[in-house]
Amino acid sequence: MPRTAKTASFNFNHTMLRVKDPKVSVRFYTETLGMTLLHEANMGSFTLYFLGYENENLSPEERSSVFARQGILELTHNHGTESDPNFQGYSNGNTEPGKGFGHIAISVANIEEACARFEELGVPFKKRLSDGNMKFIAFILDPDGYWIEIVPHMLQI
Repeated sequence: MPRTAKTASFNFNHTMLRVKDPKVSVRFYTETLGMTLLHEANMGSFTLYFLGYENENLSPEERSSVFARQGILELTHNHGTESDPNFQGYSNGNTEPGKGFGHIAISVANIEEACARFEELGVPFKKRLSDGNMKFIAFILDPDGYWIEIVPHMLQI
């Protein structure tokens, strides 16, 4: 069903991933994937980190609120996990039992160049371009083992 007057203002805002160590994860998403840390909110026992790509088409009002944007990644850090030697980590959604969440995706202008850069940076791959039948996508892993699909901007499926 297409948008109606009642849903015309609805936008997909963000996806949340829990992370063990925010210093490592925020650095990965800003330095490796080029996102900007848009906002950080300490909520007492946990901290939220909102990241996204800058968009020159946003009004000053939209830039001031992460909730006015689209395509935001929220990293949630439950305090203490980074220093807990018994912490088992979070499920990335791709393991048994109960597969659910699969991945986030980042589109790039040149997938070969992007993958070569990830290789140079030592980013772990789940699937390289040369693996399997789908030679037009790759999957890298973030510091918590979440899958990130890398796709070309102009991919047609």
